[in-house]
Amino acid sequence: MNFSPLVKLSVIVAFTALPFAGAAQVDLFAEEETAFTDKVTATFKSTRVVNGQSIENVGQGVLDFRILHRFGQLSDGAYNLFGLDQASMRLGLDYGITKNLMVGIGRSTFEKQYDGFAKLRLLSQTTGSKNFPISVSYAGTVIYKSLKNTTTAYVPYESDRFSYAHQLLIARKFGDYFSLQLTPTVFHYNLVEKSSIPNDFLALGVSSRIRLSKRVNLTGEYFYRFTKLDGYQNSLSVGFDIETGGHVFQLHVTNSTGMTERTFINETTGEWGKGNIRFGFNISRVFTVVKPKEFR
Repeated sequence: MNFSPLVKLSVIVAFTALPFAGAAQVDLFAEEETAFTDKVTATFKSTRVVNGQSIENVGQGVLDFRILHRFGQLSDGAYNLFGLDQASMRLGLDYGITKNLMVGIGRSTFEKQYDGFAKLRLLSQTTGSKNFPISVSYAGTVIYKSLKNTTTAYVPYESDRFSYAHQLLIARKFGDYFSLQLTPTVFHYNLVEKSSIPNDFLALGVSSRIRLSKRVNLTGEYFYRFTKLDGYQNSLSVGFDIETGGHVFQLHVTNSTGMTERTFINETTGEWGKGNIRFGFNISRVFTVVKPKEFR
């Protein structure tokens, strides 16, 4: 059988290119198998380390009813049952609008404060073909102090009762056993007591998580104030996160009374060295309000 020169040339080219095509196909599949990226999860076990925000968000469509509770100072002694006779608390509702955006509102008994916040995940720590070393979120909080003013010298405007906090949450999970977060914070008061006191304050928070067992983690949280008010201390809190049936129960001791950014960062009065610390706990109950599409 005679073939035209064009057919012969086509056959030769096809057989010559076959090994390279096979090799290219194998390499392509190999690249697909290794090209994966995983987001790092559970840097912390809750959306709050103790008082302050953690890098974590509630899930999309999830409503988190959260109670933050603080007893009185241990230094009050046996007469007040080492603080158990007294208490302050914050009731809050947090909601996940998307997987990267959550909002929340709360009301504290201390100074009768109301607060609202939004937390947006900007960057996520990843492993795999695209390795990114940290997670970054922004948290913005507005606080309204509704406690009545006892002085008659000045009647405050409603706007005077507001204060604001802006925070970057920069976190990294170092394996399963250790996580670290830095929280640079800018805080603003609409009204201060004296003209010598600035309206804006700077602070840096350092938070950590150490895994002790499958269900127990040791947490710590410290806020250093670069701009200081006389009579106030830096906030230091230490506690345990205990995972129970899909929920996290947080037990801790802290020298802070308030549970808003205004009070625990900038207005903490307790001193650890004098025993002015308080036992407290955080508990939450989550409800799925809107199921993700993949589970409908």
